[in-house]
Amino acid sequence: MNTHLVDFHKKHNVLVCVDSDGCAMDTMDVKHIECFGPKIIEVFGLEKMKGEFLDLWNELNLYSMTRGINRFKGLVLSFDVAAERGMDVVPFKALKKWTEETSELSNRALAKSYEETGEEELALGLLWSEKVNEAIGKLSDVDKPFDGVKEGLALVSQEADVAIVSSANTKAVLEEWTRHGLDEYVDILLGQEAGSKAKCIDDLRDFNYRENQIVMVGDAPGDLDAAKKNGVHFYPIIVGQEEMSWNRLRQEAFPRLLSGAFDDAYQEKLIDEFHEALSSR
Repeated sequence: MNTHLVDFHKKHNVLVCVDSDGCAMDTMDVKHIECFGPKIIEVFGLEKMKGEFLDLWNELNLYSMTRGINRFKGLVLSFDVAAERGMDVVPFKALKKWTEETSELSNRALAKSYEETGEEELALGLLWSEKVNEAIGKLSDVDKPFDGVKEGLALVSQEADVAIVSSANTKAVLEEWTRHGLDEYVDILLGQEAGSKAKCIDDLRDFNYRENQIVMVGDAPGDLDAAKKNGVHFYPIIVGQEEMSWNRLRQEAFPRLLSGAFDDAYQEKLIDEFHEALSSR
C-alpha cells in the first residue's frame, strides 16, 4: 500500500475514497473514550471536572454533527464549548490560530510551528497528541473492521482505485489495515500528514478520474464537506448501522456509481438519511 502520491499509479477510471476510524474500522469510540479524552485530563490538569469534560469531549467528537473532526480542531472546540458552559477552562488562542492557518494538521507541522514561535500552547497540544498516539499504540485486540467492510472493498477494488483518506495518524492506520488484511484492496493511504481530506481528494482528482465516478465514503460531516468541496459524490456509513451501510455500498451504491445512476436524487436521499441519523443521537 503506497503512502505517498509520488509512488501512486492509477489503475482504473473510477475512484473510491474511504475514511478509516468509525467508517471502515470499528475503532473510533474506543480511541476517544480510552485515549483522546483521558489524555486531555492528564496533560491539561482537568481532574476536578473529569467526568463533565469527558462527557463533553465524547458528545462533540462522537455523537454530534462535529463527529470525526480533526483532533486539534476538536481540542480547540472542546475548550471553547467548555468555557461557554461555565467550566473552569481557558480557551486556546495560539493553538486555535494555528489550526486556522496551517496547511497540515499534524504533529509534524505543530512541532515545526512550536520551534518557530515558542508558544507554550502549541507545546502542550503537541504533548497531548503524542500521548494520544502512544496510548493508541498500546491498545490491544480492540481494532477491527466493521462487518461487511472486507467484502465491500474486495468488490470495489476490482473496478475502482481505492484510497484511504483519513485525518488519523498514517502509521496507525497502516498498521490497523494491514493487521486485518484490508491492505490488499487499497491502492494508496493518505493520512493526516498528507493534508486535509479535501486537499487529499483534490490531489487524487489530478489523476483524471471520471468526474461523475468519484465517491467519498465516510461516517462524519467532515467527509461530506470534503466531498462537496471537490464536487464528488458522498456515500455515508451510518453510525450504528455500519454493516447495513457497507452491504448497501456493495449491492446498490457502487453499481450505481459504475452505471451513472448515482444521480442528484439518490445523493440527496443518502445525505438526508445521514443527517437524520446524527441529529437523532
